[in-house]
Amino acid sequence: MTTTTKKRTWLFFAGFALVALVFAGVFSYFADSDPDGLDSATLKGCEVVATSAGEELTGDCIAKNARDHHLADGPLADYAVGGDDRFTGVAGVLGVAATLVLAGGLFWVLRKRPARRDDSGE
Repeated sequence: MTTTTKKRTWLFFAGFALVALVFAGVFSYFADSDPDGLDSATLKGCEVVATSAGEELTGDCIAKNARDHHLADGPLADYAVGGDDRFTGVAGVLGVAATLVLAGGLFWVLRKRPARRDDSGE
């Protein structure tokens, strides 16, 4: 691979990463906080009732069996940083950056390497 080809490849991946990070930072703020289709489907047959202890489900639906994920109190839970919705874009950028680093590391480790020559003369 020539140096020009290496430079083009590096620039392509750097550009891709930059665009992905910008998109994540900007479009994360447009994420809808309303329930998605899966949440709506699991709530069919139930009603959300406000009580002194918080919201409670009445009726018979799948959502009554739901439990919090073990990372629900994590620093990036609910697409926010530390629970602050103003940092949704930061959470998006951190998620994309972590994905790019993990995928890049995997590709680097699993890449096809050129065959080694045996210099022993045999």
